[in-house]
Amino acid sequence: MKVVIIGGVAAGAKTAAKIKNLSRQTDVVIYTQDTHISYSACGLPYYIEGSFEDYRNLLVRLPEDFEKVGVSVFLQYKVVKIIPDKKEIKVLDIKNEREFTDNYDVLVIATGAKPFIPEIKNFNLKNVFTLRTIEDGINIRNIMRKSEKAVIIGAGYIGIEVLEAFVKNGLKVSIISHQPYIMPMLSEDISSLVQNYVQDKCRDKISVYTNEAVTEFIGNDTVTAVKTQSGKIIETDFVLLSAGIRPVVDIAQDAGIEIGKTGAIRVNSRMQTNIKDIYACGDCAEKINIISQTPMWIPLGSTANKEGRCAAMNICGIADDFEGVLGSAVTRFFDLTISKTGLSERTAQSLGFDTVSEKITEIDKAGYMPNVDKVTVKLIADKRSHKILGAEAIGSIDADKRINSLTSGLINGLTVHKLSSVDITYAPPFSVNIDPIIILAQKIEKKLNSPV
Repeated sequence: MKVVIIGGVAAGAKTAAKIKNLSRQTDVVIYTQDTHISYSACGLPYYIEGSFEDYRNLLVRLPEDFEKVGVSVFLQYKVVKIIPDKKEIKVLDIKNEREFTDNYDVLVIATGAKPFIPEIKNFNLKNVFTLRTIEDGINIRNIMRKSEKAVIIGAGYIGIEVLEAFVKNGLKVSIISHQPYIMPMLSEDISSLVQNYVQDKCRDKISVYTNEAVTEFIGNDTVTAVKTQSGKIIETDFVLLSAGIRPVVDIAQDAGIEIGKTGAIRVNSRMQTNIKDIYACGDCAEKINIISQTPMWIPLGSTANKEGRCAAMNICGIADDFEGVLGSAVTRFFDLTISKTGLSERTAQSLGFDTVSEKITEIDKAGYMPNVDKVTVKLIADKRSHKILGAEAIGSIDADKRINSLTSGLINGLTVHKLSSVDITYAPPFSVNIDPIIILAQKIEKKLNSPV
């Protein structure tokens, strides 16, 4: 059997490695447009920051590592067409500008995602960057070290992580979001707390602009300023465009592979597309949200690895199902941990849930212990089923442990009542005797049981 994989960062590399682990005799080929394979793109903001000096620390496996186990790796090769009827692909050798045809028994599409480029005048000016590949990280780090001012467009995970990197390297930074608040994947009240922390922490270094859009890059050859919809002119030495990403599905769609409601490739729980012997996994593939049981597109490296493993298992004849995602995530801004799982209140309501929520700020360990800090936790539940829909936590370094303690329960339909009596670990150096999530569950349960 010959398995051809298109893409080789997270999902593609994981698929190849797992297939070889299960079936050494299977012929596996990876084609990728990238100059590297199997690397941690999530670590790029920390490379830019200077947490480590050598970008090669981000490389999980080298091409020669794959070659040793019999995986053929072709870097800077672009698959331009899939021909399902013939089980063939057309491939462009980018460096030599040569096109050829290859065949497959099983095809895995792991084309990932690409940066979303809004309509901005003069987008082609120099010193406008996106962050997706190792080369992007190297280029941004180099320009950062020669600059004094930067503009970041977009205030999601990447925007916030690179904002920290730039500030730590002495830059004055303007971060611009078209949303009414930063970190829009969070509920609005939690997002506003994050924004307050960002502005208070670095008041002299950061300017935050929300409900604002960039319409033009100003400069002759190199960008020197950005112009916003409201007419603001913000001077800069360079721009990072982190306004989101979109799944890369063009060759799949052209081949007749079904695209889901989210714009990503529709797959079943075994990562199979609607065309026999063609799988899709990673950021190009649609997911099912476990809470709502609706299609969602949540691109995360951890999910991509799980999906790659699932695809490999099924390709090798071992039945395996990937049931979906919660959207669990964590990041930081300096000393503030930001974490979530499940649905935000806004998303839950848009999906038809009748929500009830509570938020609490508490100390994260016994008050007499050194290094005591605060953590704010929000819990969101459904009034009809009393099931937990989602949770968010910000604050001390281990705020995410409150989120992690909920994820298994959310997968299994955890109710407010069950959560209110769950047995959570306690010792003074680690927690308070009644954990904030227990307090929240009890408060919500009281609301749910109160007469209208």
